[in-house]
Amino acid sequence: MHCKDISVRSVDCELTAENIAELMSDWRAYKRAEHLVLEHDGTYAVVRISKTMGEGLFGKVSDYEIVALPHETVYVERPDMDVLNVPALARLQTEFPGKAVVVKGLFSHISFLKDIEVLRLRVLDSVPPHPSKLGHLTKIALASGYVDLPVVTEDVILDFSEESRKADTEMVMFPCEGSGTVGDRPCLYLDKVPDIEGKDITLVGCRLSKRIFSELYGREVPFINVCPKDNVPEDGMKTIVKCCRVKNGHEIDGDVVMVPWGATVPEVVEAIKAIFQ
Repeated sequence: MHCKDISVRSVDCELTAENIAELMSDWRAYKRAEHLVLEHDGTYAVVRISKTMGEGLFGKVSDYEIVALPHETVYVERPDMDVLNVPALARLQTEFPGKAVVVKGLFSHISFLKDIEVLRLRVLDSVPPHPSKLGHLTKIALASGYVDLPVVTEDVILDFSEESRKADTEMVMFPCEGSGTVGDRPCLYLDKVPDIEGKDITLVGCRLSKRIFSELYGREVPFINVCPKDNVPEDGMKTIVKCCRVKNGHEIDGDVVMVPWGATVPEVVEAIKAIFQ
């Protein structure tokens, strides 16, 4: 809600239901105002109002509803927070479940939130390189203002190096040397097409790297699958992943939305919108 729709006023009385009723009996409000944030001695209450308007800019309050009294309300200051950004408001709601939150944010704008039903999105990505590219793109997408949904993310990271510790072989092979992946034992990189004659190797990668290995070397090896799509839990939670099979835009498979390995912020924005439609 834009701060133009909220009137913020300090009053001289305690913010009880009785005192608010007395205040509203002769309260006049600006024509855009839909809510009042009342403050007294560091405590806050939120009131929803209706007005009888004439030709002027102010109208008499004709009806009101108390949204939250002081015991139900917290006040926070987040100087870097855009109080019009829905995902940011949803994230703040998770910090204060069940409470109305009056927030002073970027540009000293004041808004409030209450009872936001957040949408949970799991961001499942692999590293290195660090940080998680998809995690970074998703944060930018949600901060952009182009996702008008109360999305709150949960980051799940598949670490190639950690996964490689599960191997039972003397060596491991990763898909790409450029990622900077290292393990706890001697390692090779598939993109370098090394000589593996007589070497005891486990391949740590995705299904595409497994296919590439088979075509290059004409045999199979032990395989640890770190493909993000293949590691999504079947728990019904909406999830976004990168997938090398997606060339542009996004694709949806049940509760999973896939974006290209080289995804852009606009593609991630559209993917988030699509998975919650």
